[in-house]
Amino acid sequence: MDSVRTPDSERAEPGERSEAPDSAGTSDAVAPDSLSRKVRSAARWSLINTVVMRLGNFATGILLARFALGPAEWGVYGVAQTVLLVLLSANELGVSLALVRWDGDPRRFAPTVLTLSTASSGLLYVALFVSAPTVAGLLDSPHASGVLRVMCLCLLIDGVAQVPAGFLTREFAQGRRMVIDALNFVLSTAVTLVLAFAGWGAMSFAWGAVAGNIAALVGSALAAPGTLRFGWDPEQARALLKFGLPLAGASLLALAVVNVDTMVVGSTLGGVALGFYVLAFNMSGWPVRVISEAARRVSFAGFSRLADSPQALAQGFSRALGVLVTGTVPLCVLLGGLAGPVVQLVYGSKWLPAANALPWLMALGLIRIGCELAYDCLVAVDRRRSLILVQGLWVVALVPALIVGARLGGIVGVSQGHVLVATVLVVPVFLHALGRAGISLAHIARACAWPFLGGAVMTLVILAAKWLVGDGALALFVIGTAALASYVVCVLPSRRFLLGSRTPEAV
Repeated sequence: MDSVRTPDSERAEPGERSEAPDSAGTSDAVAPDSLSRKVRSAARWSLINTVVMRLGNFATGILLARFALGPAEWGVYGVAQTVLLVLLSANELGVSLALVRWDGDPRRFAPTVLTLSTASSGLLYVALFVSAPTVAGLLDSPHASGVLRVMCLCLLIDGVAQVPAGFLTREFAQGRRMVIDALNFVLSTAVTLVLAFAGWGAMSFAWGAVAGNIAALVGSALAAPGTLRFGWDPEQARALLKFGLPLAGASLLALAVVNVDTMVVGSTLGGVALGFYVLAFNMSGWPVRVISEAARRVSFAGFSRLADSPQALAQGFSRALGVLVTGTVPLCVLLGGLAGPVVQLVYGSKWLPAANALPWLMALGLIRIGCELAYDCLVAVDRRRSLILVQGLWVVALVPALIVGARLGGIVGVSQGHVLVATVLVVPVFLHALGRAGISLAHIARACAWPFLGGAVMTLVILAAKWLVGDGALALFVIGTAALASYVVCVLPSRRFLLGSRTPEAV
């Protein structure tokens, strides 16, 4: 199972550099050594948190896919999850990001943020509740309307939770967030499993998400006491909307990039094919979420502190990208190269059609990791226009490519269309935008060279080993071990660069 975003989850679109209308200067400026310690500590806690939660979701997904739910139910869940994620991308109009980025005491403008966030989330939910049957029909999933109405209650919870969650992110409080995420996971998983085995189908996901999000909201409020106070200041509201609306628009485009494929598959190929695609896409997201999500919980705050120094920003981005790519490449290569055996071993033979799309989606997952980190960096250095142009271009090119791919090659064609657009169009545009921000191709090449070499060697080892020993369960273990060993040997020369010096540049 790949759970929906919880209210206390890091926003996918960190805010830009700005000044609050009532800024008190730089009262929360952090000394370089203190910042470095905070970032390293937060990164460790975030990684532990993400790994534990993803392993729990992984185990839950196996139980549900093997014993409780079929492709059709997963298809309905995929539709509801897609709609929710798109709405969550802009439900609070981007204003909560000011809590992380603006200088001064955030408690002075937090009440206005809370009012704006809650009001906009409530209006979105009312609109969704009324239009749910129409939305479900357009996505060729008429039975999803009830699931949509329940699951999108998370919009309301998210709108309230963004303020305490923003305070926790600002303070790099990833230890407390781990406790909150654990509460969310335990409650949401318990409700989902009980209802699924009781025959509730896709609705079990919806009520599980709502229960977990409520627990996360309560936990966030307790971890950041005194932050849930409503208030209104017209001057603050105008400044917040001016700050947040462009970011909300960019975020909506970013979420459209990730979720438009679900809409295309559902409306073009039907619910069963969508179920297979959702499973494959969620599998391709394992390395993205385990490694990239952990990094993104601290990357924006770290990049924001380095934004005034182009050299420090370039070094910090290069090292962060190197760490992410080094940790992600072997996972992507293993899952892509051993897609069929892994799907059959984990989920059972009835899910084997999902394996055909998985190698392409793993390549997409690796590209997404780099693009998401670049997104965070560009927001931190106030490149909003570049972001909107990149995301808009991505969506415009992606929609026809996915439709053609779906008609020609089913879910495999959709996956190939994703990779084609990202490789040929999006990556070069992001590289150009980073170059204008002072991050050269040399910085990026230094971060990626050894991991990419290791990935190529891993691929050759997997192909040769599959030809020699087959693809049974024991062979899977042998092949994986040999491939990982070859990768470690290839990336050893980069260890000094990845470890770096304990300076503020090491984001």
